[in-house]
Amino acid sequence: MPTISAVRQVALSAGRDLDATLAFWHDVLGMTVHVRFDPPGIAFIMAGDVRLLFTDGLPAGTVYLDISGLDDFHASAKAAGVPFTAPPMLVYRDTEGLFGPAGESEWMAFLKDPAGNTIGLVERHPPEQP
Repeated sequence: MPTISAVRQVALSAGRDLDATLAFWHDVLGMTVHVRFDPPGIAFIMAGDVRLLFTDGLPAGTVYLDISGLDDFHASAKAAGVPFTAPPMLVYRDTEGLFGPAGESEWMAFLKDPAGNTIGLVERHPPEQP
């Protein structure tokens, strides 16, 4: 049986306006287009080793991205008029170390791009010191 070792690519909707979707990912999230093919009107952004494919004809999806400085990013993006569907909040305290070092907490905030894709921004915080 083969072994799956990593996520290679995530497909997301480009909506009706690939340019607006890519501009959002660049201007708001600071990510750049790796390659674009016109036609057919698809583009790729690299998130580490994972390709994000943007194309039309797909329903909106969800992608979770690691971020550092989540609170600062949220404050500056919100001040710039970027709408969030949920502000930074504690979603999980990893007491057993199931997803990283034991005791870390996982915080997330959510927003949507122009194509309706949900973006979860994830930051892990070290254990609180007594």
